[in-house]
Amino acid sequence: MDESTIDRYGGTLRIESEATGFFRAEEVNGRWWLITPEGHGFLSLGINHIDSSFLKYPDNVHIWRERYGSTERWIREGVTADLKRWRFNTIGWTQELVAQGMRHSPGWRHPEYRCAGMPYVHLLKFADFAVWDDRARYPAVFSGEFADWCDYVARESCVDMAEDPNLIGYFFADVPGWQGNNRSEAYFPGIGPKTENGLGELRRIAHRYYRVIGEAIRRYDANHLLLGDRYDGDGGIPDCVIEAALPYIDVFSVQYYSPYRVMEDDLRRWNRDTGLPILLADSAFLAPTRLLRVSEKARVYCAGQKERGERYVEFAEAAFATPYVVGWHWCAYAENLARKSGVKDHFDEPYDELVERMTEFNSRVYETATGARAQNTGR
Repeated sequence: MDESTIDRYGGTLRIESEATGFFRAEEVNGRWWLITPEGHGFLSLGINHIDSSFLKYPDNVHIWRERYGSTERWIREGVTADLKRWRFNTIGWTQELVAQGMRHSPGWRHPEYRCAGMPYVHLLKFADFAVWDDRARYPAVFSGEFADWCDYVARESCVDMAEDPNLIGYFFADVPGWQGNNRSEAYFPGIGPKTENGLGELRRIAHRYYRVIGEAIRRYDANHLLLGDRYDGDGGIPDCVIEAALPYIDVFSVQYYSPYRVMEDDLRRWNRDTGLPILLADSAFLAPTRLLRVSEKARVYCAGQKERGERYVEFAEAAFATPYVVGWHWCAYAENLARKSGVKDHFDEPYDELVERMTEFNSRVYETATGARAQNTGR
């Protein structure tokens, strides 16, 4: 990627639109883009789960002390340097899996993002009912307590971030279990079985959930994109939930662990039904490592890091040739003893065969996208 062809946020100068001082989404000549604060087309290439604790185990803490020694130095000389070298342009969802039972770290706050000095997305934890969580806490959305909590969550982050041009937008919840957890016969605890009546109750709950959250954010930040829940594409999303979200989201975000050809029909349908661009918020291809075991039957299985890189390129080529896909965020930055997968290993060394191929594609993502635009508009 020629540095003279991109703006300070990583957007392509080939796509010009109105500069508003903040990121927004716009369809330009038949192709959806995120538009940078300077008014240029931007596609979000992100890495998720960025947490310094992966380098603080007894067997690798010496690396932390010798290379970094502080969070600020790690962000600048580790994270930001890595992402820019590999031609990623976005800090993704930073919360990281740190313990069994899917326990996640707190995630970055505004000072850490400011230290990085590059585009980022931020998750506001209004509710904690992930589909994988046996201890999920489903929100009582009609209660005053839920409204008070959402107001707190919004003002605690949004007041500080509202004027930050590097912020792309806010996620609401990670893979929320709108259809109950994997063992439930209900759409949502407390509203009855999976029947038409239950579906009607789910619709009513979803409308309230999104309204309270959307209004809470806009009370403190009128500038940034609402990226919505990071939906569970593999498990399916009730249509009524998507319908309820539409007045309160600007981008449709989905986590989907499959090759692109598997998810393509779903993505097309969601774009058609919502009229919104799509952010592929979390996925990856996995290869066995010293720490990680991967079943050969897994849809995202790769035999090694070279194949992993080849699958990255194959997926990215197809995704960014699709005119409504505005980003893909990779899982994850570095291996730890809980997640055991990353672009870097447990000792802070990148998997070279993977990152070489990532970097090669990332350097030409805009050529892929503008080529798709020309094809889809007949130009």
